[in-house]
Parts: sequence; C-alpha cells; structure tokens
Amino acid sequence: MPLALLALAIGAFGIGTTEFVIMGVLPQVAGDFGVSIPTAGWLVTGYALGVVFGAPLLTVLGTKVSRKKMLLFLMGLFVVGNLLSAVAPSLGMMLAGRVVASLAHGAFFGIGSVVAADLVAPERKASAISLMFMGLTVANIVGVPLGTYIGQAAGWRVTFALVAALGVIGFLGVARLIPATATGRSGTANVRTEFAAFKNVQVWLAMAMTVLGYGGVFAAITYITPMMTEVAGYTEAAVTWLLVLFGIGMFLGNLLGGRFADRALMPMLFVSLGALSLALLLFTATAHHKVLAAITLTLIGALGFATVPPLQKWVLDQAKQAPTLASAANIGAFNLGNALAAWLGGVVIAAGLGFTAPNWVGALLSGTALLLAFLAAFLDRRTRTATARASAESQSGRPQAAAPVPASLH
Repeated sequence: MPLALLALAIGAFGIGTTEFVIMGVLPQVAGDFGVSIPTAGWLVTGYALGVVFGAPLLTVLGTKVSRKKMLLFLMGLFVVGNLLSAVAPSLGMMLAGRVVASLAHGAFFGIGSVVAADLVAPERKASAISLMFMGLTVANIVGVPLGTYIGQAAGWRVTFALVAALGVIGFLGVARLIPATATGRSGTANVRTEFAAFKNVQVWLAMAMTVLGYGGVFAAITYITPMMTEVAGYTEAAVTWLLVLFGIGMFLGNLLGGRFADRALMPMLFVSLGALSLALLLFTATAHHKVLAAITLTLIGALGFATVPPLQKWVLDQAKQAPTLASAANIGAFNLGNALAAWLGGVVIAAGLGFTAPNWVGALLSGTALLLAFLAAFLDRRTRTATARASAESQSGRPQAAAPVPASLH
C-alpha cells in the first residue's frame, strides 16, 4: 500500500478524535460556560449537521481544484475550527468552531476515499479505503480516551489545542506524501456531471444502507453509559475502557471489511449487516451480564465498521463517472444515520421501555439495511444480465438468450 495512505489516515485520526472526544469532556465544557449538559449537547448535534451539509457543499465548491489542494484546504479548515473551539469565550463561539471543523469532515473522507482508491490497483480499492478509515477507528481506541483524560486533568481547551496540532501534522502529511500527479481533480468533470451520479438508484440505495446500517450501531452506542452502568452494573469509570473495546472492534472490523469487500463486495455486506442485526438484538439480553455485555459491544463495533469500506466502494463503483460528490454525500449519510438513530433510541427510552430498548431499534434499522442490500444486489444482477444480452445481440446481429447471471456480485 502507498505511503500516501498514511497521510490520509493521520487526517482521519484527527477528525475522528475531535468528533467523539466532545462526549468525554461535555460536563467540563458545560460547567465552564455555565449551561446545562443538554444545552452543551448542541456541540455534538451542530457537528453532525455540519458534516451532513458540509460534505456535498464543499465538494461542489472544490470541483475545479485538484484533490490534493482540496485536502490541504480541508485540513487547514479543520485546524482553524479546533483552534477556535480551544479559545472560544462563549458556548456560541465554540459551536461556531465545531461547525467550522465539521465542514472538513465529510469532504475529507469523501475526497480521501477517491484518492485512496486511485492510488492502488482495482482489486485493492476497498482495502485502501479501509486503511484511510483506520485512522478513524484508531481515534476511538487512542485519541478519544487520551483526549478525555487530558481534558479532565488539564482542561478541555488543551484537548482541542492538541487536536488542532494533529490537524497540522495531517496537513504536512498530505502536502508531503500525496503525489499531485495521482490525484486528478476533485470534480472529474463539472458540477452537473457530479450531480448526474444521483440519477442512479444504486447510489441512493447505498446511502440509505449507510444511514440505516451504521445508524443501527449508533442507536446502541449513544446510550451505552446508562446501559452499562444501570443495566450491566459497571462503574462510570469503566465505561471509558468499554469504549476502547468498542474501538478495537471497529479497527478489526474495518480491516476485515476492506479485505473481504475486495473479494466479494455484496456477500460481505450481506454477512456484516445480517450479523450486526443479530448482535444488536442479542445485546438486549447480554447487556444484563458484565462479561457478555463487553464481548457483544466489541462485536457490534467490529460488525458495524465492517460495513463501511464495502458501502463506500459500492458508491464509488456506482458513481464511477463522477464519484467525488457521491462519496462525500455518503459520508454525510453516516452522520445523518447517527442523528436519526440517537433520536429513535431516546424516544423508546422516554417511552419507558428501558435502557436496552435502543438495541432492538438498532437491530430493526440494520435489518432494514440488509433488505436494501438484497434489493441492490437484485437490481445489479438484472442490469448485468441486460447489458450482457445487449452486448451479445450487438455482436451477433440477432437476439440472444439471457446471459447467465454472474456467480460473484463483486
């Protein structure tokens, strides 16, 4: 794998850290600004919404800029946003900093996915994408727990200043390691061509699978603290280490998802989404036992992130004439799924169904994503068959029987 992927992974590590570390220092931020924790929670919501809207917006604005220059701009934006958060004199100013940083999130992963895929041979594209996302998974193992510890010990402003420093390292890595000759332009053609990719129903199906599939994970993980303390019997201090286990699962699932998606993309999605639905359903029972809860949580992290490389590659394959905007929009879909799942999880808890109720909500969401995956595979088979038949008729000059359906959906 090219060393340039390391630069993308470093940027992903910084972005992943700033996205999730706010949850660990939220009480300190709320206390310093004299607001309630729910009010400070807008720092989480604002970031997610910034990703959803910033991903397509910045990608479109950058269609005439080289991908390398666009990645450098995005890392610069990320640094500015985190520095603004670190020195913010008010909650409103910090929210502005969070939104500025979030604007870089979706476009960086969207453009970075295209760059990563272009740097390797066709049969290794999903693995290359997974290596970039490895930075995001490592952030949940190292960056978020360490950032939370530093924030509690030295103050949350120090945490965001260090995250900004990570952005500087990512900027230098992109400048040094990513070859300008290998990146093309952020928009292969023009804005109209980029938007034309959304005429393909498969692109919409992929984003719907992203919203529902990974959203199922977030339905459970959003309420993991009360679930583990009130149901499983863990102390609040132990939740940090449980999240590390979740991050380890994400790391392993990401690598496996990339490797097997290169061999058989849709079968990999079938297995990961189906197993994820079962694991989330099982979590409603295992959450009552400490050891089983920890094991299931790790499994959910692995299965949830095993869907990321194949989903991202599926979007790139279906929008291959102009993949950048579709790729970035799919990153926004992850955050849209997070917001939707967190809201639905809160609804069932508020309805008095208990802290484990979000798990079966997540199972329903992931199960629906599995059904959409079957639909996408069916449509892909039909398209391939029609194309093969049309090609045969064109070559022979007379109608032919339908070509056999390929055994592999890759």
